[in-house]
Amino acid sequence: MRAQNQILINNVIIFNGQEEKTFKGNVLIEGEMISKISASPIITNKSANVTIIDGKGKFLMPGLIDAHVHVMMESMSLQLAMASEIGYINLVAADAARKQLLRGFTTVRDLGGASLNLKKAIDQGLAEGPRIYPSGAIISQTGGHGDFGLPTDVPRDPSAPLSYMERAGMASIADGADEVLKRSREQLRQGACQLKLMAGGGVSSNYDPLDVAQYSEDEFKAAVLAAENWGTYVTVHAYTPRAIQTAIKAGVKCIDHGQLMDETTAKLMADKKIWLSLQPFVEDGASAFAEGSPNRIKQKEMFSGTENAYMLAKKYKIKTAFGTDILFEPNNAVKQGQKLATLARWYSNFEILKMATADNAELLAMSGPRNPYPGKLGVIEEKAYADLILVDGNPLTDIKLVEDPGKNFLLIMKSGKIYKNTIK
Repeated sequence: MRAQNQILINNVIIFNGQEEKTFKGNVLIEGEMISKISASPIITNKSANVTIIDGKGKFLMPGLIDAHVHVMMESMSLQLAMASEIGYINLVAADAARKQLLRGFTTVRDLGGASLNLKKAIDQGLAEGPRIYPSGAIISQTGGHGDFGLPTDVPRDPSAPLSYMERAGMASIADGADEVLKRSREQLRQGACQLKLMAGGGVSSNYDPLDVAQYSEDEFKAAVLAAENWGTYVTVHAYTPRAIQTAIKAGVKCIDHGQLMDETTAKLMADKKIWLSLQPFVEDGASAFAEGSPNRIKQKEMFSGTENAYMLAKKYKIKTAFGTDILFEPNNAVKQGQKLATLARWYSNFEILKMATADNAELLAMSGPRNPYPGKLGVIEEKAYADLILVDGNPLTDIKLVEDPGKNFLLIMKSGKIYKNTIK
């Protein structure tokens, strides 16, 4: 659908993303931006091409933001990803991005994978999807969470060509500060908004137990230096106290996960004003890993720390973001809204909606001059991007409405363009 010169949405209950109190009003969109919000009728320019939508008293909220996605890898199994060429992976990812947008997620932070070209295609209108803040390739040490090579790949010959996944920009294996610095600069050169390094063991990787710390302080410092020289920041995959603390000492500004952190680590994060991008990992259905397998055992251990991580984040008032981190799980990818609603175990409905809109937008803005979308995100206010969802019901009183966007999201708009409209 082609964007209109002006779109006027009348008669809606407005949640602005920042305040629990809502108000009844009207919203005028011009181009990509919200130009006027008023409780009184908005008079449009008679000479303008105006589309008028009667909101019928429905709930209008900012588009949702997912702070941890892997759009290139969410909707295919690991086996398929490893056996596929990047052209096919891009096609699957484009379909996944369109479905994310139709679930109401108008912006995502992609934390590893070759999403730079997909971002470009979406920005140019060649594909439909959320705006993407890409990290470029995952940067991992040998044997780290981003090392998906074969067991026969070591010892690695320095003169041997890079693996296909490295050449395709999905992952980057780097050992030693000099190599980390080079690979970090490569991602920034290609257009990364922020850098993503692996600081500890992970569930889906095969060589690293969950308790393993990865990268030294000096190696992290190399990535931080590269990022800061470009005006942006480094985030890391980390579960354990040692992994988290080593990264923070090196100047890392965001921790993704943190399920196994302790109280000392939580206090350090609060004192240093470090962001925690935490995912509500709980047992909520079939796992992609077979029962009893090493990966499933690691997954259960990680799941067991989720409750404590959220309690510590709340206790120490750590700046907390919401993300899903769906990886190699096509059946789980469709549950993005359900993952968001899971936060009701720890937060009020208002806190959940604010986290997935205004709070997540604050985290994205940390990319500073590398921010490809410098307008305001995650809020309904004048001069903000017109990223809007019209909901049939009030998620401030019933957060489960976000679980079924196909039914409950009547209108979805990104940058002033309507992608879904079922209002009669």
